[in-house]
Amino acid sequence: MTKQNGKRFQGIRLAVVIAFGFVSFGSFFFPQFTGLTNAFDAAPTPTPRRKKPRTAPTASPVPTPDPELARFADFKHGIHLDMELQCSQCHKVPTANWDKVRAKDAAFPDVTDFPKHDSCLDCHREQFFTGKPPAICSNCHVNPGPGDSTRFPFPNPREIFDATPRGKTSESDFKVAFPHDKHVEIVSRNRPLKNGNDALFVNARMASNEDSCKVCHSTYKPQGGDKEEYFSTPPKDLGDAYWLKKGAFKSAPIGHTTCFTCHSADTGIAPTPTDCGTCHKVKQPLPATDFSPELSAKIGVDDKIMLLAWKRRTSAGAFRHEWDSHAELDCATCHNVMTLNTADIKTKKVPVMSCAPCHITATSDDGGVLNSEIDAKKKDPKFSCVKCHITFGKSPVPESHFKAVVEAGK
Repeated sequence: MTKQNGKRFQGIRLAVVIAFGFVSFGSFFFPQFTGLTNAFDAAPTPTPRRKKPRTAPTASPVPTPDPELARFADFKHGIHLDMELQCSQCHKVPTANWDKVRAKDAAFPDVTDFPKHDSCLDCHREQFFTGKPPAICSNCHVNPGPGDSTRFPFPNPREIFDATPRGKTSESDFKVAFPHDKHVEIVSRNRPLKNGNDALFVNARMASNEDSCKVCHSTYKPQGGDKEEYFSTPPKDLGDAYWLKKGAFKSAPIGHTTCFTCHSADTGIAPTPTDCGTCHKVKQPLPATDFSPELSAKIGVDDKIMLLAWKRRTSAGAFRHEWDSHAELDCATCHNVMTLNTADIKTKKVPVMSCAPCHITATSDDGGVLNSEIDAKKKDPKFSCVKCHITFGKSPVPESHFKAVVEAGK
């Protein structure tokens, strides 16, 4: 190698050393600028990324109903009447649709639709604009909102309302105050009863009390000529236990059809259709009745008229009107018709002495059913009197029953 080539080689080596020194120096102290941090290292093994576990989507929290607003979704007539509001402040008589809800030949001016919004706004403007949707709207509207104005069926006419799903379970806030003493003398050659619920007074004339009763009351869902006497098939081991039989109850007029025949705007006989409060009285809590909801469900009773009649029985829940001997009796044999007012439960209660002619004797040897039941109860306090009662039979014998036996011996 010549000296000239040797010097050139040394110069190149020196240049490489210096360049390497600069790169090392820069990559050590300023890696972020050089971008050569791992330029001379082996490529690192990539670390696999961990997958995040999937989580179920979180449901939006259901807002807790405001109790203060929720109460406006349950309309109560009693609260409004306590505030001395008149029925006519909300209900217009007749409503605009009165001639459309019934067949033309049966239509008459009546209240057959919900009140308009303006009847509520004077007191409830704030509730009308609070909530999504406002709770108060659900009193009348099926699906409250600007896109759906569908309303529930109105409770009148009853014969139409009771046939709807809502009507089958709904119960009115009211009892109807019907004073029998003012009507019992009036009878008519009435049109046939429709389903045992409607009587129509025409060519009214005077007649006996018993004839008058038959105008409005008939045996409801009678057995008639059917061989099966029970409402539904009883269990095979029924024994002496109670099971509802057909023809147990009497019907009564429902709705305004019968009443408005006489009490109309045309006749002027008070109370007129605008005097709602004369007949409609706010329902008070019932006293104990001889009715078992559990037994009713087991039997399968879903007939509204039948259920309401059974729920109101404050005397002998097992009494059957259609039974031969009972059907032959006049209504006045058991009921004090002249004092009977349908809004006063005390006047509807049948006293045990009504049963005396057939079922109470001076001694048990004389065959009185009440006597034998009392004897069995004395022997075993757990004995249940099932000849007449359903739930009352489990209670101690009331004093009135002992007195009835004493009276029978006089």
